[in-house]
Amino acid sequence: MESIGTAREGVYAMSWLVLFFAGALEISWAVGLRVHNGRPLLIGLTVITAISSVVLLGVAMKQIPIGTAYAVWTGIGITGTFIAGALLGDPVTASKCLYTALILAGIVGLKLSS
Repeated sequence: MESIGTAREGVYAMSWLVLFFAGALEISWAVGLRVHNGRPLLIGLTVITAISSVVLLGVAMKQIPIGTAYAVWTGIGITGTFIAGALLGDPVTASKCLYTALILAGIVGLKLSS
């Protein structure tokens, strides 16, 4: 039989997984804004991923402190969108890579300090 502490830890860990997926959807809708080119299906998918991202963020915030959850969510979105933009031809400089790496380090630091 699982103890109450272990069950809470499992819920907390699941909240981090939900937050990760919320961040992934953040990347998806940001990229969707760029690539939809007026196609109704892609516009619809972009709207669905934006709403889903925010809903999952709200779910994660039930267990993860609001400041930490929001910072991690936006950090995942920033980092992933930067990488996606680079793959789509956005200019990449050493300073952009450095500052994106600092954001990623902040995300890791927030997770480790939680």
